[in-house]
Amino acid sequence: MKVRIGVGMGAAGAADSDTFAATVQHMEQLRFDSLWLSEVLTGLVVDPLAGLSYAAGVTRKLKLGTTMTVTGRNPVRMAKELATIDRLSGGRLLLVFVPGLSDRFEDQALGMPVAERGAWIDEVLPLTRRLWSEDSVSHQGARLCYQGLTVHPRPVQDPLEVWLGGTARSALRRAGRLSDGWLPSLCTPAEAAAGRAAIEAAAAEVGRRIDPEHFGISLAYAREAISAGQAARIAKRRPGLDPAALIPVGMTGVREMLERYIDVGFSKFVLRPGDAPDSWPSELDELAAGVLALQT
Repeated sequence: MKVRIGVGMGAAGAADSDTFAATVQHMEQLRFDSLWLSEVLTGLVVDPLAGLSYAAGVTRKLKLGTTMTVTGRNPVRMAKELATIDRLSGGRLLLVFVPGLSDRFEDQALGMPVAERGAWIDEVLPLTRRLWSEDSVSHQGARLCYQGLTVHPRPVQDPLEVWLGGTARSALRRAGRLSDGWLPSLCTPAEAAAGRAAIEAAAAEVGRRIDPEHFGISLAYAREAISAGQAARIAKRRPGLDPAALIPVGMTGVREMLERYIDVGFSKFVLRPGDAPDSWPSELDELAAGVLALQT
């Protein structure tokens, strides 16, 4: 099993160009597998596509990942943007499509009810793959209609894979039917193993198979103690669950948690500091010393 470890800058990311460039270059020098930027329209994070484009220009080998909200996006424009980033980066783009967070700010920004977001992915993901691979795409769907479209440039990666996230039953079935892999967050190793089994069963029902190497975890961690802010976020999304079951503390705790996921067949990881580090170089140095020996 090929274990790969990336770093998510998330809400703890850097918004000025010098710090951002120095951080992603340091990730590459330390031999982390990938940089990850998440999309939260009303959050403090940089736009992931703009951020990854910038990162592509200041790195050479670091893979460039995003958990991006596809809800409400023009799929033709999105397909062209993503293909362009993959082309200009030399085939380093990693994608996870998500329906987007649900709170009173993101709901307004996305402009689509939560109940309709899964159906949007159902229609847009297969369409996007066709736009990346076919010379003339015609589509008549519940939300979108196109006739004879062609999109260039094409991605370097053939195919450019799309993973999904989510742990709800509907999300697991969607991952089995449509995705190339699964990258959830906020689930224990036991829950992750159960989710994988459900996805593999859903894939088998439609004659598909998910590569066994394509199961990963996006994992937030705490340096010294779980902060009140982290605990509040966990309480909102996983009420009744002890935050310590989901958030490892310290580098020893992070490594031990990763080993538990590896033991149940997960091999691709995105590690995210739960709170903004005082120094990204120091954070990355400690993280590398603590966990990169697991990378194969």
